Amino acid sequence: MNLPNKLTVTRLVLTLFFLIIIFSNIDYKETIALAIFLIAGFTDHLDGRFARKNNSITNFGILMDPLADKILTCTAFISFVELKLFPAWMVVIIVARELTITGLRLLAASKNIVLSAERMGKHKTMSQIIAIVSILILISYPQWGNFCKTIFEYPLFGMPWLELFTELAKWVAVILTIVSGCYYLWRNRSIYLQDF
Repeated sequence: MNLPNKLTVTRLVLTLFFLIIIFSNIDYKETIALAIFLIAGFTDHLDGRFARKNNSITNFGILMDPLADKILTCTAFISFVELKLFPAWMVVIIVARELTITGLRLLAASKNIVLSAERMGKHKTMSQIIAIVSILILISYPQWGNFCKTIFEYPLFGMPWLELFTELAKWVAVILTIVSGCYYLWRNRSIYLQDF
């Protein structure tokens, strides 16, 4: 197994640890979950970079790299529903989009068509990561001392700026999820409407 694939597997393992920690009763679990998520996200950056640099792109990586990303983000969002940090209807939209596009990619692969990632899809992924990280910071920063409280609780439009930013990040993530999903389905409609 090459290094990029090891990083992909590491991301899947870190996702499991994230899930265990976020629902545990240990001290500073929110901060630990934030650290795990950031490390897992960094492995995503590294595996793609190493695969391209060393020309070590494999079928395992093509399948598992985007799947590991989706498992990581969907795990976080579903966890947030249970913790009452994210509305369930928003998470249903996000998970439904990911399953739909994964299904479309599998259908395309069965026809020997490779669907590459779109720019809009990358923006969607970035918006989801920003939303997840902002939520994790929002529930973690009270553990970081008074200085951090002063920074993150600075009022903006009558409420702490971090709360306002997090709420905005949720909506941006959901809107970009819908728009990118519709765009991807429309652009590749010939794949699933061929036999309609």
